[in-house]
Parts: sequence; C-alpha cells; structure tokens
Amino acid sequence: MFFIMGVSQAEKKLDFDQMVICRCCGKYGHMEVFVAYSYFMLFFIPVFKWNRRYFLRMSCCGSSSELDPELGRSIEKGEVVSLNEDVLGSSCRQKCGKRCPKCGFSTNENYQFCPKCGSPI
Repeated sequence: MFFIMGVSQAEKKLDFDQMVICRCCGKYGHMEVFVAYSYFMLFFIPVFKWNRRYFLRMSCCGSSSELDPELGRSIEKGEVVSLNEDVLGSSCRQKCGKRCPKCGFSTNENYQFCPKCGSPI
C-alpha cells in the first residue's frame, strides 16, 4: 500500500470587484481581492489549508498590496461590499505604464501587443 500526498500553494480570486480610479496610474480599474494559501493534499484532495494571506490587486496597472487578515476574511464571507481607496496604499510597481502578463516587459507606451513577445497587453 502507498499514499499519494503532498504540499502545494494556490491562489484564488474572491467574489469581490469594485471599480475605482487607481492611485498609482490614475486610470479606472477594478479592485480585485485574492487569497493565497498553502495546503496539504492526500490522494489529490486538499485536506487542510494554512498560511492564508489576502491581497488586493488593481486590474489597470497590476499594483497590489496585502490586506488585513480580518478584512480579508470578511470579504471572503461576503460581509464587505466596498472598500475605500486608502486600502491600496502606495505600493505601486510602476507609474503610468503597462506590463506584459506573459513575459513581464514593462513600458510607458500605449501598445496593444508586447513588443518583446507579441502577446496582447
């Protein structure tokens, strides 16, 4: 008899979406909340999770910041309906530019396709 078990990490998008003007790039964007966690699986079935961290990510420029765990749990339960813009903080990765989701190339030009790899930005 043998057991198939392991430890892995995952990220899940929570059911929260709010449109605001981004403090980093000044464009309209959606605040999206994600939870990242580690889990133990037995026979490819997650048994228990630990080390939950909640993140807020802007869809316009990709800037993100970590949320308070209590606030993240209440968003996960569906109790919080809206957030103020001060939650995002000043952790901008870039100022008014675009970043390719495939290769990570960042530019300040208004390209529709990445000049490095050709994928849509």
